[in-house]
Amino acid sequence: MSAATELDPSASVLTFYATEFRREREKLRMTQRAMAKRAWIAPSLLNKIESAKRLPTEALSKLADELFGTGDRFQRLWPLVIRYAYPAWFRPFVELEEAAAIIRSFEVQVVPGLLQTERCARAVLAAGRLDLKDLDEQVSARLQRQRVFERADPPEFRAVLDENVLRRTWGGRDVMREQLERVIELAEQPRFVIQVIPYESGSHAGVGGPFAALTLDEGPDVVYVDGFLQGQILAEPADVKAAHRIYDLLTAEALSTTRSIDLIASALKEL
Repeated sequence: MSAATELDPSASVLTFYATEFRREREKLRMTQRAMAKRAWIAPSLLNKIESAKRLPTEALSKLADELFGTGDRFQRLWPLVIRYAYPAWFRPFVELEEAAAIIRSFEVQVVPGLLQTERCARAVLAAGRLDLKDLDEQVSARLQRQRVFERADPPEFRAVLDENVLRRTWGGRDVMREQLERVIELAEQPRFVIQVIPYESGSHAGVGGPFAALTLDEGPDVVYVDGFLQGQILAEPADVKAAHRIYDLLTAEALSTTRSIDLIASALKEL
């Protein structure tokens, strides 16, 4: 019995997607090889998708609905598959992030996840020595989060970066060049405010580490703080107030947006 036929569709959203996909394909008497050819992917990859060992793509979900005549079933399932690729403790923050009106981020080592290119995200996540399946899932999930900027009313995004973010090379020089080009591109858009704290500033209020603060249209603001094994969401008014105060101090120490872009461009040139 194959791994696909042994799947329990009730075990997870991914296994439900995989079993439904295989079921609809077999109803059409279409082989995996034929389906893979239509989807422009390797048969081995499709086999892994139907065995719930790899995440499907949005393009595959759209094609499945067209070929299987399933309306938008797989397209509606796909965001849930991606969402449940996040660790359970992180999902509540993703849901809040999707509803945020303003996102404030402070980072000391990496470009904020919402701004990362696919190759940089892979390099950052690979540093945790994940197996390939988990790495693929987490990269896909991180890129899916970025679709928050495709909303009809996308959030404002504000970030303060320690200069170390620009100097640490993730994934090699080509990957980092691509990443810094992306940061500059976004920093020049009105909805994004990106500032850098240069080394010359010395100490700053971000000694406690990276965090993200969300301002919501409805409900209290929240703060996400990174941790060793997992992060935590803080919603106590005193904690949120402290985070906003630290962020204000960081912006006061940081370069202006124009000078920050110049510093990012300088780091890019050095690569």
